[in-house]
Amino acid sequence: MPYYHKLGKIPSKRHIQFRQPDGSLYKEELFSTIGFDSIYTNAYHINSPAKIKDISPDVEIVTVEEWKEAALRPYHFRTKPAKKDGDAFSGRKPVMFNNDVVMSICRPDKQMGYYYKNALCDEVIFVHEGKGKLESQLGVLPFTEGDYIVIPRGVIYRLVHETEEARYLIFESVGPVTTPTRYRNEFGQLMEHAPYSERDIKAPQELLTVDEKGDFVVKVKKGEKVVSIHYEFHPLDVVGWDGFYFPWIFNINDFMPITGKIHMPPPIHQTFHAPGFVICSFCPRLLDYHPLAIPIPYNHSNLDSDEMLYYVDGNFTSRKGIDYASISLHPNGIPHGPHPGTVEANLDKRETHETAVMMDTFRPLKLTTYAKEMNDPVYYLSWNEKDPIELINEGQ
Repeated sequence: MPYYHKLGKIPSKRHIQFRQPDGSLYKEELFSTIGFDSIYTNAYHINSPAKIKDISPDVEIVTVEEWKEAALRPYHFRTKPAKKDGDAFSGRKPVMFNNDVVMSICRPDKQMGYYYKNALCDEVIFVHEGKGKLESQLGVLPFTEGDYIVIPRGVIYRLVHETEEARYLIFESVGPVTTPTRYRNEFGQLMEHAPYSERDIKAPQELLTVDEKGDFVVKVKKGEKVVSIHYEFHPLDVVGWDGFYFPWIFNINDFMPITGKIHMPPPIHQTFHAPGFVICSFCPRLLDYHPLAIPIPYNHSNLDSDEMLYYVDGNFTSRKGIDYASISLHPNGIPHGPHPGTVEANLDKRETHETAVMMDTFRPLKLTTYAKEMNDPVYYLSWNEKDPIELINEGQ
């Protein structure tokens, strides 16, 4: 995280005696990153976080099945009609992945009856529909539509949705998710030219401390393995903590777009950085103001990256046939750009009202068998003036 935060009761110094009302010591836990060389948080538990009651012998295997026959072509996946299934963890449906990131969609139909920890990956959960709260050992965070929930690896949490409808776009990152370095000064503060500031970031303000005995399950995922660990005390038993490492929220509607006299390239929309990929936010904004400006994206080749776009809301001026919750993928190796007729149709436009989430990766993305189920098979032909079905029939 880009700033220091504290919550609850903490002692005056780290690593000193800090006693409970009954005279016993609180148990200190250090969340350290990159060994002991990067950001960290110190938390204080009622019980020892290392005290395990049991570990279930059955290990769940979460596999990501590759669609091996997927060709090199532009793709469009229609996720709007995706069926509800599972909870905010078990209901995840991977769509694309590589060695750096797994991107999934999720439409849960039940609550999480356990707590969860991703031991290997930071997670970014974009809330497309619904609202609720994130309960974690480092505090409670209410969330609503448009929120990016950033959950660092190793944080125990569960999502509690408070609406019947919930729709999430989820990124699991093998490396840490941070704010872009070009937005920060040498002290880590977001600079004046950044499209958002610390005022827009929501950190936990309420600490949920539960001192209960029983049988409490925390599912821990590391790679493709999920282990159920049983504790005799509630996992949210932290009475206080301080540091730079904690879950946080940024809402896409608080992103302040950078605009220009002519069309600006996608990096101006960057919101998060992670090793091997970036996440960008496309938001309603004024368009280019040069008298001869073409206010929609030009044709371009991604020579070093694959580009995914998740369509959240609005009218997507450079694309035809795109729906709510659609996902497009334009891979390295094939140029892409505006659909026929969209340039001329938008020359007099002065603003756009579209909202979308973009991911650019620097290693090729692989598609899953779930993506195959949602695939629009003729999308790659949609840059022709003729109907794609007519083109296919002509080629037969």
